[in-house]
Amino acid sequence: MPIQRMKSLFFLAVLASPCAAVASPMVDVSLSNWEMDRLDTAAHALPVAPLAVPAQAPATAVAPAPKPAAEPVVRTGGLRHLLADFAMTLRDIRYRRGGNAPETGFDCSGFVRYVYKHVLGKDLPANSASQYLVGSQVSRGEMKTGDLVFFRIKGKRISHVGIYLGEGRFIHAPSTGKRISVSELNETYWAKRFVGAKRPHVLS
Repeated sequence: MPIQRMKSLFFLAVLASPCAAVASPMVDVSLSNWEMDRLDTAAHALPVAPLAVPAQAPATAVAPAPKPAAEPVVRTGGLRHLLADFAMTLRDIRYRRGGNAPETGFDCSGFVRYVYKHVLGKDLPANSASQYLVGSQVSRGEMKTGDLVFFRIKGKRISHVGIYLGEGRFIHAPSTGKRISVSELNETYWAKRFVGAKRPHVLS
């Protein structure tokens, strides 16, 4: 191979070598400008992706705090019907003088006391005469369910009591040998002995 051609090949190899940049400042400048031109051209050629904005999570709706449940209101009318309903569950329990419980039987005042105690938590006096002394007097035309109705069976003393159910009826423990039952105020026997009605203060 001619010497001149070998020198040309050697010179080209030196230019292609990485060391040539160090050995020749002129080559370094030329290569740097060339590379910069290529980088600039490539940068313009590349597509520019839009800046991605992270999607915001949808706002979570905050449920309002539940309101505390309102306490049930038991009106006087409701209490009256509770009295009547409970009294009716005791029908057919036998009469017993001085009795005050379903297991032993009831007399008239014991029956009334038991119903009022269990439904309203109210203690009434122990006998019908004493029960007549408490509460408000009620005329016959103004009587309501739950009021107490009183009778004189013998003499002038109050000796019998029952619970008014409305529509002229009342429930009571009548007498020895009988059972708790419903009677009518208009019945001859009771109409003659009817004294009046009282409304315990718990129902006023």
